[in-house]
Formats: sequence, C-alpha cells, structure tokens
Amino acid sequence: MAEFEHIPVLWREVLEHLTFPSDRPARLIDGTIGGGGHSALLLKKYPALQLLGIDRDNAALTKAAETLAFAGDRVKLHRGDYSSLASAAAEYGWDKVDGILLDIGVSSPQLDHPDRGFSWRADGPLDMRMDQRSTLTASRLLNFADLDELIRIFREYGEEPKARKLAQVIVEVREKKPFATTADLVEVCDRVIGRKPGKLPAPTLAFQALRIAVNDELGELERALPDAVKLLRKNGRLAVISFHSLEDRIVKEFLREEAAECTCPPGLPVCVCGKVKRMEIVTRKGVTASKEELAENRRAACARLRVAEKLI
Repeated sequence: MAEFEHIPVLWREVLEHLTFPSDRPARLIDGTIGGGGHSALLLKKYPALQLLGIDRDNAALTKAAETLAFAGDRVKLHRGDYSSLASAAAEYGWDKVDGILLDIGVSSPQLDHPDRGFSWRADGPLDMRMDQRSTLTASRLLNFADLDELIRIFREYGEEPKARKLAQVIVEVREKKPFATTADLVEVCDRVIGRKPGKLPAPTLAFQALRIAVNDELGELERALPDAVKLLRKNGRLAVISFHSLEDRIVKEFLREEAAECTCPPGLPVCVCGKVKRMEIVTRKGVTASKEELAENRRAACARLRVAEKLI
C-alpha cells in the first residue's frame, strides 16, 4: 500500500480555537488522528501537552506514530472507533481531558489509494472499510442488501434524487453478475444518473452513501458526542470538523442542545425541565477554509469546523 500522507484541513483555525493551559500538563484526545497532522502542530505549540490519538485505520496509526515520534512518551495511540473514546481514555487512566478534536469523514490517503475502494475515480475493489478488520464491505452491501435497504442508504446517506431507480438497477444487475469493483458501480451510476455539466459526477453521492453505511459514520458521531462532553473538564473545548451536511447537521444540533438553557413552554412561572446549559458555542456559524487554504488544498472546500467550550 502507498504511504499514508494527509494534509490537515483548517489547521490554522484548529490552532486558534484549541488552546491549552501552560501551568500544567494538559490532555488532548484526537479521536480521528489520521496521519497526525493536527496533533503534531498542537504538540509542537504546547510542549507539555499529552495526546491520546485514536483511529480505526491501521495505516493511519502507523503514519501517526512516525509523524509524532518527536513527542516521545507524550503520545499514546489506540486502534479503535472514535465512538469508544471514553473507554479508550479510561484504559489510560484519563478521567478528564482539556480538549477533544474530531476530524471526521474519509481522509485524502483513503480516497487516493485505489485498493481501498473509496473513490470512483480509479478502479479498485469495492471495499470502503476504514477498519479492515470489519467484515462488512461495500460489495457485500451491494450484493446482499435488499431493495428497500439500498433505497434507504442512497436516499438518507447520499441524498441521491434517483435513489429508488439506482437501487432497482443494482438489484437487476447483481442477479447476472455480482458487484466486485468500483468500475462496476460507476458503470451503473453513469447509466442511471448520467453526467450533466455543472452537476456532481454521477457516482459521487452513491459512493458517499455506501461509505457512510459501511462505516456507520453517522452512528459513530452520534455516539461519540455525548461521551466527549462528559470527558471534558470545565473550560475544555470540543472541536469537530465535518465534510458534508449530514455530519454537520448532527454536530450543530447537538451543540445547540448542549448550549440551550430552560426548554419549558413559554408562560410557566418557574422552570420544571431542569435543563442545564453545559456548553458555550464558540463558532456560531462554523468556520470554513480561507482563500489561502483553498489555494493550498482544494479538499478543504467542504470542511466546516464547529467548536464549543464546556461550562460546568
């Protein structure tokens, strides 16, 4: 497999918003450490900072170990889903942390390596697993999921307007020949969806949907966020970078709920809901890439950073 190289998106903004005390060793969890780009910058900026880096992709952890070797025993690396960040922290005796970073979604190395099957741009096996210990692959989904499940995946995770037609054709095609490669799926997408000037390439949303389903990406995010808030100490910050509207909506709504105070109906003389505001939103509209970064890294165009600070 080719070397895992990853350009961290919104790195200037991450350095701006994830700040740590200088009077004691602070703790950071990077729940999706990838190649270690963001964490390397933070470890260099804060010489006393301790890091727990988590990733389910073994290739990413191997690269992160190389990138972060300069920090020595300040770095702990853990293979697993970022939704398990609470149990991973407990394993190392971390009951509270000062910052949590989640750079979610697929990484550039995963997209760029045809043998991983994430991209429609090059032919390769229909894999799409971030954790290659998993038994569920994109080809298995395409070949064995029933029609209704395929429609749901393409409609909910890809927001594909032709979800039903695409699923119907896939079911017809697989009866004659199983789906094995990315080219197999691209051919069907081109036939059903077509390529129109000014529109996304035909396979884009279908590949996104399958990747999300194979890796349970939205479920991972929904499970991780509550545990992340519990782990943060007072004044600790949670920073989440998302890459499409489904992820961003989950993060935005979760933080809005955590930052809300009383939710009782108007007109009640006293609060009966007991809702306590736990977080303060730092980035109201979310932060997107600057023109400078977009010139350096076109994949930053879809990235959005949201940051909130623990109040209690």
